[in-house]
Amino acid sequence: MNEIETGLERISRNAVDVIPEKELTEKLESGEPLRVKLGMDPTAPDIHLGHAVVLEKLREFQDLGHTAVLIIGDYTALVGDPSGRSKTRPVLTPEEIKANTRTYLEQAYLILDESRIEIRHNSEWLSEMGMADVIRLTRSTTVARILERDDFSKRFKAGDSISLTELLYPMMQAYDSVAIGADVELGGTDQLYNLLMGRHVMEFYGKRPQSVLTTPLLVGTDGVKKMSKSLGNYIGLTDSPSDVFGKAMSIPDGLMGNYYALLLNSPMPDGEPVAQKRSLARALVERFHGEEAVAEAEELFDTVVRRGVPEDVPEVELPDGDDVWIVVLITLAGFAKTNGEARRFIKGGAVRVDGEVVSDEKASLDTKSLDGKILQVGKRRYARLAARR
Repeated sequence: MNEIETGLERISRNAVDVIPEKELTEKLESGEPLRVKLGMDPTAPDIHLGHAVVLEKLREFQDLGHTAVLIIGDYTALVGDPSGRSKTRPVLTPEEIKANTRTYLEQAYLILDESRIEIRHNSEWLSEMGMADVIRLTRSTTVARILERDDFSKRFKAGDSISLTELLYPMMQAYDSVAIGADVELGGTDQLYNLLMGRHVMEFYGKRPQSVLTTPLLVGTDGVKKMSKSLGNYIGLTDSPSDVFGKAMSIPDGLMGNYYALLLNSPMPDGEPVAQKRSLARALVERFHGEEAVAEAEELFDTVVRRGVPEDVPEVELPDGDDVWIVVLITLAGFAKTNGEARRFIKGGAVRVDGEVVSDEKASLDTKSLDGKILQVGKRRYARLAARR
């Protein structure tokens, strides 16, 4: 496999959309350094692991010798991106935008190579546009094309308010690509419409259209919705090592494969879910806080997990065999009268082993690894598990 094929394979890994793939292949095969754009509106002061997914993809382009162009949307933040939203975002003050920009960059540099990045603020060109420039920009598209956007379409059909400034947002973001001469633009899947608008507007201005690459949206620690600080299901890049470790240990079992692939770019290791989570938690703490922070974070987590457990916890002897079904373990401890009741506890998130939620009712746990651990069902029922002597 030659170098170009290796690079294409690398940047396509974990991507959702590569549009058009043939066009991007040709750009890579040209041997010229590409200008790879990622836009970020500084609407909040913190970056979480959801943002890290696309930042890691931008870092891959950097490692392949291409130019990362990080667009700080200080001007578009005054409008607010309505992607996936049912109402207009609140408008930030210039002071809030400036403060958020500073912390955004500090955190982005935890992932990106600061020596190989071009930072641009879209106020550089958008604030200079006069009325004639704006009118020319609006000629690049139609109302029908704007209303193809899913969130606009739903709000329009529902009779909800859509401001003209919101309609301008996709074109403003697209014009950023014109201004900096983007060859490629990255974004989450919720940004696909905006990224494709960039291709359309670049063609209108006589520019070679950018290629588009989208990355998956990381589901948060609740296992339901995409990671978001407002939903409280996030792991922040600047969270303390103990918080990163503890939050990582709360990720539902079914999401572990995605977290390994999208954040560590590696397959999930074999083993029990708890061991897999510990491995992920250690890797994330080391990634953002250094190797020396890992042991302390893990020790603190283990201490906190056992805090509040009564001293007179009854001991339950584990059955013979290499593993035990979690449902059997719950009934063996006397915490459920039937397997069906045990399953209901699991589905309700009421079952923990050493503080870790067991969400898979089919889980079989290694009996040797359970020795000395605490089984908890609900808030007040505990049992210390013990191997047969």
